[in-house]
Amino acid sequence: MNFIKSLYLNNFFFYVLLGIIGLFVCAFIFPNLYNGVWFIVLTLGTFLALDLLLLYLSKNGIEGSRTTPEKLSNGDLNPVSISIKNGYTFAVSVKIIDEIPFQFQVRDFKIIRKIKASGQDKVEYDLRPTERGEYYFGNLNIYVSSPLKLISRRFTFDKNNMVPTYPSYIQLRKYDLLAFSNNLYQYGIKKMRRIGHTMEFEQIKEYVQGDDLRTLNWKATAKKNALMVNQFQDEKSQSVYLAIDKGRVMQMPFNGLSLLDYAINSTLVLANVILKKQDKAGIFAFSKKVENRVYAEKRASQMQKILETLYNIKTDFFESDYSRLYVDIKKNINQRSLVILYTNFETMDGLNRQMPYLKGIAKNHLLVVIFFSNTELNAIINKKTDTVQEVYDKVIAEKFMFEKRLIANELKKYGIHAVLTQPEQLTLDAINKYLEIKARGIL
Repeated sequence: MNFIKSLYLNNFFFYVLLGIIGLFVCAFIFPNLYNGVWFIVLTLGTFLALDLLLLYLSKNGIEGSRTTPEKLSNGDLNPVSISIKNGYTFAVSVKIIDEIPFQFQVRDFKIIRKIKASGQDKVEYDLRPTERGEYYFGNLNIYVSSPLKLISRRFTFDKNNMVPTYPSYIQLRKYDLLAFSNNLYQYGIKKMRRIGHTMEFEQIKEYVQGDDLRTLNWKATAKKNALMVNQFQDEKSQSVYLAIDKGRVMQMPFNGLSLLDYAINSTLVLANVILKKQDKAGIFAFSKKVENRVYAEKRASQMQKILETLYNIKTDFFESDYSRLYVDIKKNINQRSLVILYTNFETMDGLNRQMPYLKGIAKNHLLVVIFFSNTELNAIINKKTDTVQEVYDKVIAEKFMFEKRLIANELKKYGIHAVLTQPEQLTLDAINKYLEIKARGIL
């Protein structure tokens, strides 16, 4: 039974068979061809038997394996490699069909290679998941043909391999290496000059242009007969909470990734930067209720705890309850903290309904609201209009974009920091805002 399941007739065999049928038809007109056609049939049978012997004489003619990452990075290209070793004493043609997880909806995966006698080959391809969860790989099927190419023998490897998809740890590693280097400006992260200070004294130094005149030390100036200023250390161990709205407003997709997953990926990277800056990072998510909570701490295991919590965020995209968010923050966050809220507002009416709760949070904490610009509207606005319908579409798109800017101005009017960003720039803009707040010392 295994022999029959592994045996496949190639297209070349059917082409030859079709030619033989054509010759038999011609033999009715030209009887002299009849014996010659039977000779061809006998030859085909001989080569078919020879092909069977070549492919099935060796029990383990081909060895193959699939290598995947321990976990996939959501929204990024993840490399998958297939290694093949030819155990035959002749060159073979192989067709690789890997059963990719159904989430990718790839139904035409096929890679064709030629491998020398006793040779090896390695094939690589990339997968870009767009949702978190468990991804199951099926069989790795390798169809082998000898130089005769009449039949193929199927070899099957790596059955039912599960790989979890986590928030974008590839971005985490990239910004982890860059977060404190001098090349940050190439990635859009601004270098902020500190214009405030804390009360933690570090040293007395000579005044240079740009130092805050309020920090002049007059006693030291009199002794040294030169302007001297007090230098202060950055205040550390401040609490920063990253709040993720997982309600229906975060369901909108861009480039296959929902706004919620963009926010989750950004939260992972920003939490890492916060901990590297010696602050305490915490997270929570909310819709109908507040859950997926990690309290702000600065432990060595904090990043792993945040990663696992973000991986397990699940939602039915209900209407978000900001009143419950306000009550929860007031109850559980006792000291003044930086609260960075990932959400989305499309209209002023939507903002006005939640404004009392946002103002209540901003009264006791430094609140930063990060919401999204609709990049698809930019394409409509920048498109050349040729018809009346396109003019209407462009005007409506401009109205929505203008309302987004009004929302940002309305938040700033009440002392709430607002960041209007494109989904693809979310991580950079969030890091920039955090670094700006730290540099200005306004927490």
